[in-house]
Amino acid sequence: MPSPRGSISSSTCVRRRQPLSFPGESMAQSRQQPQPESQPQPQKAFPVSWDQFHRDARALAWRLAAAGPFTAIVAITRGGLVPAAIVARELGVRIIDTVCVASYDHTSQGELKVLKGISADTAKLGGGTGKGLLIVDDLVDTGKTGRLVRQMMPDAHFATVYAKPQGRPLVDTFITEVSQDTWIFFPWDTALSFQPPIRDGAA
Repeated sequence: MPSPRGSISSSTCVRRRQPLSFPGESMAQSRQQPQPESQPQPQKAFPVSWDQFHRDARALAWRLAAAGPFTAIVAITRGGLVPAAIVARELGVRIIDTVCVASYDHTSQGELKVLKGISADTAKLGGGTGKGLLIVDDLVDTGKTGRLVRQMMPDAHFATVYAKPQGRPLVDTFITEVSQDTWIFFPWDTALSFQPPIRDGAA
């Protein structure tokens, strides 16, 4: 899963709904290596189904339709691939590029690694600054990934399906905001399994 950049004054962020919070198990923390204060460990689980994600991504496309047109879409991999495909289909964008950034290891965020930058052809379409390009990701978390990609394309429009408070000021458009201590479980990372009742002994 992936995350931001300098603050954008003309953002068109949208708060659509407040997701339900499901109590989750606290992330174990090492006493020898405490977690940095700037990145608290997620305490809440927010599972997202394929149907819900599709609806949210299409809602994002509706918002972006008024902000375009866009000459190309740049998906931040891997989380941005699915929403980018949906948005591209809805907006009729045929040119799709990727910026490949590795930052997550299952449920923790580590150092950023740029595995692939924007292609020369796509950069040329954006005039070297990203103007007219649309960056798409599934989530902006702390903003580390977003800042990195924004440096590559400072004038591009940055859109995510979900946003957390630390990264929210860095995106131009998003659909749903969740709390910073919420961990979103995307449908491509999960499978059907038994879930115990919230209340002990209720099963």
